[in-house]
Amino acid sequence: MEVDLPEVVAEVKAAFDTYEKALVTNDVETLDALFRQDPRTIRYGATENLYGYGEIAAFRAARSPVAVNRTISRTVITTYGRDFAVASTLYERPSAPGRIGRQMQTWVKFPEGWRVVAAHVSLMEEPKK
Repeated sequence: MEVDLPEVVAEVKAAFDTYEKALVTNDVETLDALFRQDPRTIRYGATENLYGYGEIAAFRAARSPVAVNRTISRTVITTYGRDFAVASTLYERPSAPGRIGRQMQTWVKFPEGWRVVAAHVSLMEEPKK
């Protein structure tokens, strides 16, 4: 198993960056396109558990576009072979002062491109320094 092949990491980073831009601009069409259209795709959010692409797309369609801006940090993308990757990042939102967000995504490369098949988003109190 080859881990972190540079060209594969670059592909996943490009998909991740596209997702991040779509997220902060509330580009629902792009967000939907980057999740695998499959009933086995799962997204655990800060306040919701979404099972299947249909529930995820319905959540995105109903989500308020207010306060979606955020700053990410400590992003780590690890690839395993040429078709599997995990992207992890921390984020902060002005609308959630004193809290730090965590996001993990499992990406798989399909004939149509890289797609998220599982995602987890959570918030916690910012650790004391």
